[in-house]
Amino acid sequence: MTPQHGSRRAAFAGTWYPDDPQTLGAFVDRCLVPADVPFSPVLGVISPHAGVMYSGAVAGRAYASLRPSFTTARPDDWSPPEVVVLVGPSHSVAFHGAALAPDRHFETPLGPLKHDARLVEELASRPGIHLDSTVHAREHALELQLPFLARVLPEVPVVLLLMGRQTRSEVDRLAGSLTEVLRGRRALLVASSDLSHYHDRKTAARLDAVVLECIERFDPDRLQSALEASSQHACGGGPIVAVMRTARALGATRSKVLQYADSGDVSGDVERVVGYVSAALGGGA
Repeated sequence: MTPQHGSRRAAFAGTWYPDDPQTLGAFVDRCLVPADVPFSPVLGVISPHAGVMYSGAVAGRAYASLRPSFTTARPDDWSPPEVVVLVGPSHSVAFHGAALAPDRHFETPLGPLKHDARLVEELASRPGIHLDSTVHAREHALELQLPFLARVLPEVPVVLLLMGRQTRSEVDRLAGSLTEVLRGRRALLVASSDLSHYHDRKTAARLDAVVLECIERFDPDRLQSALEASSQHACGGGPIVAVMRTARALGATRSKVLQYADSGDVSGDVERVVGYVSAALGGGA
């Protein structure tokens, strides 16, 4: 039986995002602007993970795409996913494989999100996936997604995975494992990633355009090759590729970039920017 832990505290509440529920809730609501998603269902999204002051508006477009009331695609038979699987990069700890959070609950100022114990157990039995609460304890990449999920899909359980070394073989193995355990489930995938870091705006836009084009074309193979050619494109490039490949294997046929921006839009500093993208993956045959 997979070991189960208690609750993961919200380590970045009060710094990277507000810790007051009313303030945070109002901010997230302002970010959830209608998204132009011309297909249904949405099986996956890509979202940034900077402090919400900088990337919240971009992230909000991704999460708005998850509910018909915020999108242009409004199926009458919409129902929430059974589980949300989040995949992001480890920024401070290097390791092989993927680290799975064993916590039963994930605290947010907007209320806790529970995990899917059965799916955690299944994933923990797969090669290259291990349980590690310490890697998750001080990692922001996935925590920054949770307030949006707490607002949009508060009753849906979540599963959190962090990637260490984002090699092609690691990405392929994780995508294969996710495809196997999620097939037949109504799952939503979330890839957490910022884009280029600390270039001037013109250089950042040129680097980020490579990622945007691969997403828009729904071409994870080309994106993987671009990431191997340059590490400057995206800190969570591996998670993006893994989520794109898994979404395709589970039936997604299209992708759509929803918004691109950089930190200079908020800070005013266009000499050292971080790029942000939100996107939706989905559709059907």
